[in-house]
Amino acid sequence: MPKRKNSRNASGSGSIRQRKDGTWEGRYSAGTNPGTGKPIRKSVYGATQREVVVKLDAIKTGVADGTYVEPSKLTVSQWLDIWATEYLGDVKPNTASIYKSSCRIHLIPALGKVKLSVLSTHTIQTLYNRLQRGADDKQGLSSKTIKNIHGVLHKALQQAVELGYIRFNPSDACKLPRTEKKEAQPLDDDAIMAFLDAIQGHRWEALYLVTLFTGMRQGEILGLSWICVDFRRGVISIDRQLQRNRETRTWEIVTPKNSKGRRITPALSVMAALKEQQIRQLEWRLRAGQAWDNKDDLVFTDELGRNLYAQKVYRDYKKIVADLGIPDARFHDLRHSYAVAALQSGDDIKTVQENLGHHTAAFTLDVYGHVSERMKQESAARMEGFIKSVKKGG
Repeated sequence: MPKRKNSRNASGSGSIRQRKDGTWEGRYSAGTNPGTGKPIRKSVYGATQREVVVKLDAIKTGVADGTYVEPSKLTVSQWLDIWATEYLGDVKPNTASIYKSSCRIHLIPALGKVKLSVLSTHTIQTLYNRLQRGADDKQGLSSKTIKNIHGVLHKALQQAVELGYIRFNPSDACKLPRTEKKEAQPLDDDAIMAFLDAIQGHRWEALYLVTLFTGMRQGEILGLSWICVDFRRGVISIDRQLQRNRETRTWEIVTPKNSKGRRITPALSVMAALKEQQIRQLEWRLRAGQAWDNKDDLVFTDELGRNLYAQKVYRDYKKIVADLGIPDARFHDLRHSYAVAALQSGDDIKTVQENLGHHTAAFTLDVYGHVSERMKQESAARMEGFIKSVKKGG
């Protein structure tokens, strides 16, 4: 049995002791009982002494600045506001903005008035089911969207658990709608040839061509700078993206978290297209004069050096593929098309994985191992040749 310990918070705002089961309890004053005049004592708990100290410090800070609300009285709306303000510091700005939007649009209107301490799994499940079905002539949300909403709520409630505001996370037991995995839809050889013919002379011809034959993501191709293009060695470094900041509504060059970046060695035709783009951009710069504005040294810009808008590039792409009779083709399918073409050309899966920037070769195999019927047919033909050779030898 561990020896029980008692310590006093230096500020005098609370006391900490180790309980018989080895966990720690911190007691603090939550005001004064108006009937008796005695202090109202509350407790927070934690697995370690340090955890309890942190919780007591947070309470003390909240009391001092007037933002503290007794956990048992917090509503879901109040807690989501606190969580979004105080606990998203290590989250990318765009991701934080998406989390806040989910709270504002879906979670707070439906659950905001519910006391955090009594929020139940059933109440949350009812919300998810209603969002999936749709109501008031509104179309139901996709399974993926509902899973995203659940992810936000789960994170917020888990933080409340860690702070001792609730004993368990009521969203843990919710049943989420099943999502059907969408198979990659690469362009086949005929579609690729038709696409290349269609983009000849188009203002974004080089952008579409480089995307198709490198597999770069849209944000990566739009955020590509000249310093990342090494014509002498014939390599491209990919370590940043152009993204729109949802809060400031400005376009920014960002380095994605958990990404080490990658270097690719594209085909000579790709490097030639980039060289033509460089010459074209120099001509634009001369014509623009002082109006030229390319502070990030981007490869793909408009005639004044400004970054391209993803929506415009996408709309132009959709018009091209619609005219080719493949209106369902997405811009991301250019990336899929590169991957399948590379595999069909004989690239090993590890090379394709690294060029695409996937974390593992297993993920690449999972996405692309089944998409090419031609690869299956060629495999069958090779096996047939082997069988015949063995029979002859016998």
